[in-house]
Amino acid sequence: MGLFWALAPDTPHSKLLKKNVLSPTLVEIEALSGDTGEVLASETNERGYMTEGMKRIPVKEGRIRGVLFIPPGKGPFSGIVDLYTFGGGLTEPRASLLANKGFVVLALAYYGYQDLPKNPKNLDLEYFEEAVNFLRKRPEVKGPGIGIISISHSGGLALTMSSFLSGISATVCINGCNANTVIPLHYKDIIMPPLPPILKNIKTTHSGLVDIRDALPDPTLEKNRASLIPIERASCQFLFAVSEDDHNWNSSLFAHKAAAILRSHGKESFQVVSYPKAGHFLEVPHMPYCPSGFHAAVGSNVVFGGEPKAHSEAQLDLWERVQEFFKSHLDKSTC
Repeated sequence: MGLFWALAPDTPHSKLLKKNVLSPTLVEIEALSGDTGEVLASETNERGYMTEGMKRIPVKEGRIRGVLFIPPGKGPFSGIVDLYTFGGGLTEPRASLLANKGFVVLALAYYGYQDLPKNPKNLDLEYFEEAVNFLRKRPEVKGPGIGIISISHSGGLALTMSSFLSGISATVCINGCNANTVIPLHYKDIIMPPLPPILKNIKTTHSGLVDIRDALPDPTLEKNRASLIPIERASCQFLFAVSEDDHNWNSSLFAHKAAAILRSHGKESFQVVSYPKAGHFLEVPHMPYCPSGFHAAVGSNVVFGGEPKAHSEAQLDLWERVQEFFKSHLDKSTC
């Protein structure tokens, strides 16, 4: 699969992103003559996302906006909420591919999609609570609890949901932060401010990219505790996946701080998996490695870290771990 994970963008700092999965991703492959450049053979590879019999249902229920994927066959199935990264909109590939594995998956947008706010001043945890309740009540979903899969900014949202909401049994946090970031988060009478960055820690690489790896401080320091997610309240199982060369932020530090908080409260309900030479965006297997790109919160192109082959191997390993984690903890969950 090296032809696929090693693909590089024609336009620097752009990311291959398949938003709608009703059509396959097409990759044109050509073999050229080394002498003349003549095309000797060509073929188009198709990567499909939906198996026969799978349902893709747009969701516009109350405030909730997203897409629900239901696998073929006789349910009920375990349910998962899929939260993607900061930047708005909705991304469907991971949700659809998880549904191929026998899960009902709600790909949930939380801003910048349809009639959701484009630039919200704060995020409302009740919105995510509504989504959890919606999924749990679906007749295709078996209980008692559901799972959450998240990456980057949504990792903090997933940890906050797990800490305050009921009905969540298993949470995957991929390169997330254990504090609220970027936008204030409201829940009932609680307001969690974003973790303030240390601007002097922002660097510029030799190629002119912004490096924000060390911009966010330790959330467990006393002065930052208003932003710290009270993960000790959670009753679910956690899988923290961290890339040690993540330059979006120090996700390894944040995961180990979260694990230490759980352990200090007598909870061993977590796994931390580290990938030494992987970068920030751990996607589904064989997706092209994204070394840099535009960061919506920073407003410029930033470096994301990692090496292509190690990053691809990490994606492959994590994909299997995620499925096993959800199968282990959703089939026999208590909440």
